[in-house]
Amino acid sequence: MRPAQSRPMSAFTRLLALVCLLCLGAGAGATQHAVVLSQAIAVASDDDGFPSDAAATAQSLPDDWSISRPGYEGSVWYRLVFDAPATADPRHVLALYVERVCTNLEVQLNGRPIYNAGSMSEPVTRNCYRPQIAPLPAALLRAQGNRLDIKVRGHALEHVSSRHRAAGLSALRIGPLDELSATWRAAQFRSITAVELGAATMLVLGVFMIGVGWFNRRASYLMYFGMLALGWAVLTARVWAAELPFANAVGEYLVCLGYAPVAGLLIVFLLRYAGVKRRPLDLLLLGQCVLLPLTVALAGPANLYAACRVWYALLLLEILAAMAVYLRITYAARRAEFWVMSGILALLALLLALEFALQRGDATAIWRGHSLRFALPVLVLVVSFRLVQLFAHALRSAESGRTTLEARIQEAALEIERNFAQLAELRVEQVTEKERKRIAADLHDDLGAKLLTIVHTSESERISTLAREALEEMRLSVRGLTGKPVRAADALADWRAECVSRLGQSGIEADWQGPAEEIDQQMSARAFVQTTRILREAVSNIIKHSGASHCKVRCTIDAHGIGLVVQDNGRGIPLELDGRLDRGHGMSSMKHRAKQMHGQCLVESGPGYGTVIRLTLPL
Repeated sequence: MRPAQSRPMSAFTRLLALVCLLCLGAGAGATQHAVVLSQAIAVASDDDGFPSDAAATAQSLPDDWSISRPGYEGSVWYRLVFDAPATADPRHVLALYVERVCTNLEVQLNGRPIYNAGSMSEPVTRNCYRPQIAPLPAALLRAQGNRLDIKVRGHALEHVSSRHRAAGLSALRIGPLDELSATWRAAQFRSITAVELGAATMLVLGVFMIGVGWFNRRASYLMYFGMLALGWAVLTARVWAAELPFANAVGEYLVCLGYAPVAGLLIVFLLRYAGVKRRPLDLLLLGQCVLLPLTVALAGPANLYAACRVWYALLLLEILAAMAVYLRITYAARRAEFWVMSGILALLALLLALEFALQRGDATAIWRGHSLRFALPVLVLVVSFRLVQLFAHALRSAESGRTTLEARIQEAALEIERNFAQLAELRVEQVTEKERKRIAADLHDDLGAKLLTIVHTSESERISTLAREALEEMRLSVRGLTGKPVRAADALADWRAECVSRLGQSGIEADWQGPAEEIDQQMSARAFVQTTRILREAVSNIIKHSGASHCKVRCTIDAHGIGLVVQDNGRGIPLELDGRLDRGHGMSSMKHRAKQMHGQCLVESGPGYGTVIRLTLPL
């Protein structure tokens, strides 16, 4: 037996695993020779150097100003004394690594400035999310008693919209530059580069989704999802955009304003994706985007953080409620993406709850990084993959439906054409029938009356006979023009009477044999007229040309058609006409009439053997 093979992880499972790893925020490998500095003395001062004459206080690092200096905004000097690491290779350059500083810092070593991370006055360079690394010049280093002075410029918690941008300084590390550079690069990638890549991805993804949703209004949730991606990409600019052209108060106010539209777009997307569309709710969310800036402006810069915290809690509750509604509807509808989306939304809810917990004051978590800003783009990418997959499936279904619809439309068009042709034929038939009846009436009323007058008033027997024959032919034509069906039994009786009478008048013995059983079929007027004329022509040929003394006529009628066999014992067709039976003797007209009726007229003859005419016509 072959060993059981494990099932490969799905793409969704792999992406979720990646998100979880990102959320953990695992740092780079620990440096072997770095010295951690966590004790300092601090002085609140905006001087250009550490104020040695001022009263300094002992300060443990990391230092969160919201705890150690509530409400303070400005600059603080930190002094740390250290000895050069004994294990350090003297050939290697030492460096200072700062995991986090907010908002900006300057570094001096033994009274000499060695590093400046940007502007220390408004607009202050915002380096809250950027790790810092500063090489320590070997010429300034002493074996023992090195003074490291760090000036930090920061903003009070009350004046920012997020605890992540409140002033503070992390613990410091001093070690070989090559080891600390690896740590710095890993932290830089997690904090800045990954966020920039995520923002760029969300920008492209957002534009694509908006375009797809715009051209397919039935999937409007794609457009809202695209705007959500664009909105979050703009919000993440606060992470990687360190140099902004306006003061901190303006920047913090703008960041706070962005959360209401982003949360509203997330809520509308979830509801639209679940098939819920409520215009009053859309208006409330739109009004919320106006109400938030008004309330924050009324609260003032001194209460910015408090006002934003209230709004963060409200927006979080709204998002969680929208998630619950979406999951309830999709679960009730047994939609295929329920489990996929429930996993994504559960992780998103966990990240939002963690972010809200950080805003409540878990200061130790501040230094561990912020998972939401780089985990959310991955979640958006997963959802986008699922949406594109569903949209492609919908496109295939729509294409299949369009093909089916085109086939049905084509069938309907053909059916309409057939019906139109039938109506046209019916109209022509009606007009023809009307014209036939008019001609039949004219023949009967005018020509018939005149022929009947000739029959009864003519003194010439020949003229009277010709007029009688013309009258009979006219009556047959009138009967065909009227189009009235004829009972097959009546037709057989008429044919028998005429054939026996004509043959008897010519001295030819007639042997007529028809169907033995009762006949219920109907014959069309046209079939009756054409058969009568063919039979009449056959009898006329026998009388005029055959020299026969005996003639047999056999007639059969069934559901399919009429069969007539006329056989005489005359001299037959002369040899000079052999092979040309369709010329003369009315043979051509007989065959032509049978062909018009989709029937067949066959003539068999030989000199001295008589003639046999076989006629088959459909009813």
